[in-house]
Amino acid sequence: MLSKTDAATLLEIAREAIYSQVTNKKHAPTPREEKTLNERSGCFVTIKQDGKLRGCIGNFQSQQPLFREVAAMAAAAATEDPRFAPMQTTDLDNFSLEITVLSPLEKIDDTEQIHVGTHGIYIEKGFHRGVLLPQVATEYGWDRETFLQQTCLKAGIAADSWQHPDAEIYIFNGQIIHE
Repeated sequence: MLSKTDAATLLEIAREAIYSQVTNKKHAPTPREEKTLNERSGCFVTIKQDGKLRGCIGNFQSQQPLFREVAAMAAAAATEDPRFAPMQTTDLDNFSLEITVLSPLEKIDDTEQIHVGTHGIYIEKGFHRGVLLPQVATEYGWDRETFLQQTCLKAGIAADSWQHPDAEIYIFNGQIIHE
């Protein structure tokens, strides 16, 4: 669990990384002494404008300290999310951030283990993969089955694919940090 100070630091790092990426002024995040910010943890960075999704990119595992992973995912969410055009300097005046620091993935065999609002879902079926963060189901008011169906659709597979024996379902928790 990150402290309020660590959470504020990560939000600052993410915002700086986005400004740097969009303005082409390369800036590496300052090394941090805080132990929690140097642990290797997956994270997702979500950018919203006017309350609507503007970009979201993340990793489940990191080969670098959390503070560097947050910076990298923030820059990628701003310019590499294929669902959106890259952010421009005019976008820098109006956006909000949300960072989800992830627990490790846990493979499950029983979907009853999924607690909507607590768990995110990651589904693999063949070469298809889809993930939805814990807060997505809550934001849309989904029940467990709808959450599973929507994760399948995000993976590019049929909505009922989660019921097939070759589908692998994983859950994870996330500490959600937002401005």
